[in-house]
Amino acid sequence: MKNILQIILKRTFFGLLSVWVISVLIFLAVEALPGDTATAILGQSATPETVAALRLELKLDLPMHQRYFDWLGGFVAGDLGNSLAGKRPISQFIGWRLENTLFLAAMAALFAVPLSLGLGIAQALYRNSWFDKSTSVVSLSAISFPEFFIAYILILFLAIKVEWFPPISAVMDSTPFWDRVYFSVLPCLTLTFVISAHIMRMTRAATINVLNSAYIEMAQLKGLKRARIITVHALPNALSPIINIIILNLAYLIVGVVIVEVIFVYPGIGQLMVDSVSKRDLPVIQACGMIFAATYIFLNMMADILSILCNPKLRISNRT
Repeated sequence: MKNILQIILKRTFFGLLSVWVISVLIFLAVEALPGDTATAILGQSATPETVAALRLELKLDLPMHQRYFDWLGGFVAGDLGNSLAGKRPISQFIGWRLENTLFLAAMAALFAVPLSLGLGIAQALYRNSWFDKSTSVVSLSAISFPEFFIAYILILFLAIKVEWFPPISAVMDSTPFWDRVYFSVLPCLTLTFVISAHIMRMTRAATINVLNSAYIEMAQLKGLKRARIITVHALPNALSPIINIIILNLAYLIVGVVIVEVIFVYPGIGQLMVDSVSKRDLPVIQACGMIFAATYIFLNMMADILSILCNPKLRISNRT
């Protein structure tokens, strides 16, 4: 148990260190933008007094290291700063956008994870059959196609041809729950196609690897039922890589939805980031970038920790 705790603490430390390094990179990337930030935001026709006032508001008169620590300290405390475009605190409107992104990610995960796990296990049990070959072709095709291609295909057939779903996700703060689900079906299907293929192929590979093990052959020779062999002996030993790939794909659902949100005009944090780039709203861009980075690193860290906890060999070695 002590060894497992040390590994978890080590993973946590490196996760926090990664977040800090990325915060430095995000801040330096904004600092490296060519020209004066205040002049670029206001335009060349701005008066010197206006530029000086904006520089004071953005604290550009302070040394770079002081501005970094002020920004990082505010982010840790929940103060994301003020939007230059909306002239209001970022925390007042970014929470609703993040909630929409998490809602879309959760909806896609509820479809994708059970579907891909079931198909992956079925592929492993009936490998080299027509079912295994056909689903492998579909999964490889889904991996090969980019998100925007799948999104436009779904819009063409399900929104334009048969008119089952709207091509634009007109979700608002006051939208009822089931209306929000209806408006989110097409972006949800797009994300489901993208991540299901990865989870399904990893599940298939992990299950086949376990089924070829010596202890599975021994269980078969003892006459144990096939269902018991799979549920009691095979799946627990295949959980570690499967959980790892599931959480990594959940991380993609949250931080990789930018293209999907832009295509369907879905009001999530990815759409907010793209809009802020076009408006050169640097504080919002920094806040969105840090939220994406912290979420992705946190989920990767959780994937490592859960893979460790689900590893039977490590648990047995710590008991002995």
